[in-house]
Amino acid sequence: MLHSGNSSEIENNGTISAELTYIVRQKEKPYFESSHSTGGEPKVFFETEKRRANISDMRPHVSRFSIDTNGFELINHETSVDDLYNDALIEARYNQELEDLLKQHTGADKVVIFDHTRRSNNDDGAKNADGRRGPAVRIHADYTVKSGPQRAKDTLGEHDFNEIMANGGRVVQVNVWRPITGPVESSPLALASATSIPANDLVATDQRFPDRVGEIYQLAFGKGHEWFYAPGMMPNEVILIKGWDSLNDGRAQFTPHGAFEHPSETPKSKPRESIETRTYLVFKG
Repeated sequence: MLHSGNSSEIENNGTISAELTYIVRQKEKPYFESSHSTGGEPKVFFETEKRRANISDMRPHVSRFSIDTNGFELINHETSVDDLYNDALIEARYNQELEDLLKQHTGADKVVIFDHTRRSNNDDGAKNADGRRGPAVRIHADYTVKSGPQRAKDTLGEHDFNEIMANGGRVVQVNVWRPITGPVESSPLALASATSIPANDLVATDQRFPDRVGEIYQLAFGKGHEWFYAPGMMPNEVILIKGWDSLNDGRAQFTPHGAFEHPSETPKSKPRESIETRTYLVFKG
C-alpha cells in the first residue's frame, strides 16, 4: 500500500530508511510455488518479516560499483525498442542489443539470453507469457551454489558447460534490469553489496515449477548488510545483477535484491514497470 511521503525518512545525503522483506529462519527447508505453477503471484510456504534498513543512493558512487566487487552496477544503455511489451521486438532487436552490451561491457566471449520477466506494481501486474507479475518484494538472490551451475547446464547444454569448465573457462549468470517507463517513482529495487552478506544469511529455498524444482536464496536479516538503490531510474539505464559465478575466489557470487516502498511514494506515484532479462556469460579459458 502506498502512503504519504515522509521526509524524515530521507537523509540529506540521499540515504533513505525503508522496510525490506526478509525470510524468517526455520528448521525445515523453505519452499514456494512459482508463478509458472500458480499463473499469478507465487504461493509462499514460509514466514517473512519486515526490517528497517538504510538504503543509500548509488549514483554519487556509481563508478566504484562492479558486478565482481559488489554484484551489481548501474550503466547507461539506450534501446531502440519502443515497446518492451512486444515479444516479437524483444526477440528481433532487444536480445541482440543486450548481447552486444554485455560482450562489450564485460569482455564475455558468448552471451546466452534465456528469460525475460516484466513486473509492475499496478493493480493487475505486468503481462508475461506465464501470467501477470508484480514486483518481487522478498529479498532474494536468483541462484545458489546448486542451481547456478545446474541452470547453466540446462541453458548452455551439459556437454558445452563441462567443456568450458574443463578448459579453464568461466560462466557467470547476470540479469539486466531496466525500467520500461520512467522515472521510477514507486517500488524501486534495493540491492545488497554482495561482499556485505555472510553466507549463513543466505537461506536456500526450493522454487517449485510444474515440471521441476529449482533453488534460490532468500535473505535472512543480519547485521552489516549494505543496501543501495538508484533513485529515479529511466529507461535508458540498466542495472546489471550477478546471480551466480563459477569462480569462487572472493569476488561477488550472489546478489540479494528486492523491491521496496520508497518513503516518498504517494497514492499518486506512477506504478513501476520493469523488464528483467536473464543471461549467462561465457568466458573462454
